[in-house]
Amino acid sequence: MRRASTPTLWLMATAICALATTTVRTQNGEWRNYSGDSGSRKYSPLDQINKDNVKMLKIAWRRPAVDPQLMARDPKLRSSNNFRATPLMVNGVLYSPNGIGLVEAFHPGTGKTIWVQEPPTGAEGLPGDSTRGLAYWRNGADQRIFVQRGETLMALSLNTGRPYADFGDRGVVNLGFAPDTKTRYYWTGAPQVCRDVVIVGSSMTDSPQNKEAPPGDVRAYDVRTGKLRWTFHVIPRAGEFGVDTWKDNSWQYTGHANLWSLISADEELGYAYLPLTSATSDMYGGHRRGDNLFANSLVAVRCLTGERVWHYQLVHHDLWDYDLPAAPILADITVDGRRIRAVVQVTKQAFAFVFDRLTGQPVWPIEERPVPQSKTPGEQTSSTQPFPTKPPAFDRQGVTVDDLVDFTPELRAAAREIIKDYVIGPIFTPPSIKGNGQNGTKGTIQLPGSVGGADWQGAAFDPETGMLYIPSITGPFVADLIEGNPKETDLAFTKGTREYPPAALGLPLLKPPYGRITAIDLNKGEVAWMIANGDGPRDHPLLKPLNLPPLGHPGRSAPLVTRTLLFVGEGDPIMAAPARVPAGMPLSLAPGAGGRKLRAYDKASGRILWETELSAGTTGAVMTYMFQGKQYILVAIGSREHPAEYVALRLP
Repeated sequence: MRRASTPTLWLMATAICALATTTVRTQNGEWRNYSGDSGSRKYSPLDQINKDNVKMLKIAWRRPAVDPQLMARDPKLRSSNNFRATPLMVNGVLYSPNGIGLVEAFHPGTGKTIWVQEPPTGAEGLPGDSTRGLAYWRNGADQRIFVQRGETLMALSLNTGRPYADFGDRGVVNLGFAPDTKTRYYWTGAPQVCRDVVIVGSSMTDSPQNKEAPPGDVRAYDVRTGKLRWTFHVIPRAGEFGVDTWKDNSWQYTGHANLWSLISADEELGYAYLPLTSATSDMYGGHRRGDNLFANSLVAVRCLTGERVWHYQLVHHDLWDYDLPAAPILADITVDGRRIRAVVQVTKQAFAFVFDRLTGQPVWPIEERPVPQSKTPGEQTSSTQPFPTKPPAFDRQGVTVDDLVDFTPELRAAAREIIKDYVIGPIFTPPSIKGNGQNGTKGTIQLPGSVGGADWQGAAFDPETGMLYIPSITGPFVADLIEGNPKETDLAFTKGTREYPPAALGLPLLKPPYGRITAIDLNKGEVAWMIANGDGPRDHPLLKPLNLPPLGHPGRSAPLVTRTLLFVGEGDPIMAAPARVPAGMPLSLAPGAGGRKLRAYDKASGRILWETELSAGTTGAVMTYMFQGKQYILVAIGSREHPAEYVALRLP
């Protein structure tokens, strides 16, 4: 890869060094990991911006998702407005994957370009997609930034953006799956460094054509050489622990169970925590009888070897697309006078599972409770599912008549009429076959849906108070199955449209809030407060005369907690459709999801202290840093109508 020739894209390394030298005193105000630290806490002790002055926040600078001069190289180049990235702040410089996945370095006080990673040549050149973030590693004078883009992993110089030629094959590690799988590797997460390895996951389609698919194994590479150090088999092989949970040797052909989200690590222990997902296919499993380890499991492995230390499966034999969607959070808490080094996994089904991160023992009992059984031919549902006794669920689970919208008798009547065509029931009610005739239904209304409860934005943990802050989505969807066409698939049943349930007179079928923020005291395992996140549809003509409180937006929104404040956006509607969904496919969230507001809350009470309406809604996770005596709040935004960009705010 050649160094860019455009002077404004590449500055001398001495300029970087000078910039870093002037900001050594702000090292504690930096942001050296995607989530602030390797424990994914999304916390900063900075408090220059606080409850007393947050109302004075103003936009300091803006920066497009891709440097304009890079875009000028190819007039046809397009960057997605769904800009998911969050930058790192290291040695007084901001580093981020841009809107096409290349790394850019820019000035923290102005947003101006310092350097841009030179695009590779050929098919892996300018076209690309945004990823969520980067990883940083340092050992003495040796410092590196790791970026995954497409099927490659690269280690870059902080000073120049040039790859290390002795890393991998001439600076590049190929992450592609074996050619015989005919599956192309991609990922939109962020690499995680633990000690001297860099760990990566993978993203895989939610719509496999057949029961056969490659497993989404987790891999770690040497930070200096790029050599593969270990592979964790997410689906055990012959003789490995857990292979007996795959009946009839279904481990031989079943795939996925990948890690599409984010990884956490405890550097002191030398453990990495892997949140894994569902196996093929995610709504029908008649071909993979058994509990199916390590799908839908939180797995702790040794960073240097990949050896499993402990695991806990949070969904047995998944039929609901209940992937573990967020980075596990490392939280030191005190329960009944006992100090516990914990790890917390928030889930789509709206649970926060809390474990001792050394041993995997639940901090509070987890009960295996009976759940509804599938009526789909060939399916064999697990008889029980895990339910934590503490903390309580942070969002609504399951659907009954009492959950239907009821602001007016007309709304309730319309909602009751709609559900006659659907299966409803408690959480873990299985998907149902869509069909006509006297007993035919349109599917199961599943709540939370596959984009419900917590999502990849995860939660934020305050180490000073032991409070966990979780934005969540009250988002149902229709879990419908159709018979597989033997000419197209060897699956007996495949998922149908998975549409959002029909509206009741133009309003969501269920009661609000449709998006919420919940504060949980992890020292007690209790909810401290819960508020709606955003106004929601309260201005709808049927509701406006009722003068209702905020109803909440079902948007993907990420939190940031500081010494005195909690920052949360509403999530832009552009994120209502998941990545790589073709045009015309149904949204995975309610129509009108998300909004353009960014707010600061009193973290002790949930009271709004400040809000601003941005040009578009938030699409990335919020972060904060200190530069030359000023604290900044920075977030990625974008919408279908507004180009993606970074927006930085500070006090006057």
